[in-house]
Amino acid sequence: MGPTPFIAAAPRLAPSVERTWLALVRAQVEGVLDELLVLPDEARLDEGWARALGQTRAQLSRSPQQMRPALLLAGYCLARGSTVVPAGLWRFVAGLELLHASRALHSDVLAFSRPRPEGAPLHARLAPGPAGGHLAVVVGDHLFARALEVMMEADVPGAVQASQYCLRMDRSTVPGLFRREQGGLLAEQGGVRQALRLARLRMVREGLATSLVCGAMLAGAEESLRLRLAGVGCGLGLATLLRQESASLLEVPWGGPGDFVLGRCTFPLMAAWSRSRPEARAELEALWNLPREQKDAAVLSRVRVLVDEAGGRSATERIAARAAHGAVRALSTLPNPQGLRDLMRALVGPSSQPMV
Repeated sequence: MGPTPFIAAAPRLAPSVERTWLALVRAQVEGVLDELLVLPDEARLDEGWARALGQTRAQLSRSPQQMRPALLLAGYCLARGSTVVPAGLWRFVAGLELLHASRALHSDVLAFSRPRPEGAPLHARLAPGPAGGHLAVVVGDHLFARALEVMMEADVPGAVQASQYCLRMDRSTVPGLFRREQGGLLAEQGGVRQALRLARLRMVREGLATSLVCGAMLAGAEESLRLRLAGVGCGLGLATLLRQESASLLEVPWGGPGDFVLGRCTFPLMAAWSRSRPEARAELEALWNLPREQKDAAVLSRVRVLVDEAGGRSATERIAARAAHGAVRALSTLPNPQGLRDLMRALVGPSSQPMV
């Protein structure tokens, strides 16, 4: 019997520079977030509230969002021409994440989300049934107030003005959220154009463009640079949002109900409806008008076929790719202190490629 060959484990790919940077930024922000939600004066008031604060901290630590904090830091560093940032900027970044967390918590309640693989949503852990949703809204209000407190008190020049900018962007996108949750018929006049407009409003609301511009504002950047950064953020944000809509049309990644079940008329569905033959269009409308509880796996499977046959997903991808390429073009006009523009180009890069 010959010698037994040595079988080595498959080599692990080293993380890319941009992914390593994202992980470092996320770790720093998570540390600050944990500090911001340690509030001894409040915890002593009520034992249940102390538990709710702990559960909220745990929920935030599992948040997959990494791009917003990284983009705010990038906007600051590009405007300053240096990668050195003051400690107060980290608090502002963390406060902005609290602001988005408050909205995400309210949206989670609106969607009546099912438990996620990594654990039940916060409102399901606060209390069973509708009471959990009510308590989650209260916690979301608390996060909103804490976010404003932290952002406006951050020890960095321009913090108040940057906070006002974030709130103004937040307010201006509420009509889009209202329209999205309101739902509507597929056969509305100008539905594709309306769906794309709502996607742009949601893109602004997600905060990628806002974070870049806000970082530049905190660094005292001139308006011309802020506008160029807005172009990068809007392209990246729209590409990301459209791909999210395509992925969550029927079911979101963590297993909850997708936009179709929730009655949200998003761009991939409108693009499919507008391109369908009359008989396929009528079938889509019939499935769309089913009660939510009747939109089972068989219905969703049929919707997937109809949307793909009509080219709804491919049309969405074309617009997403166009938006991502626009972000790349806008990036080329920016300065490149210490290779930061190249780092951002690597971050945008995956979004400029077709979905698989």
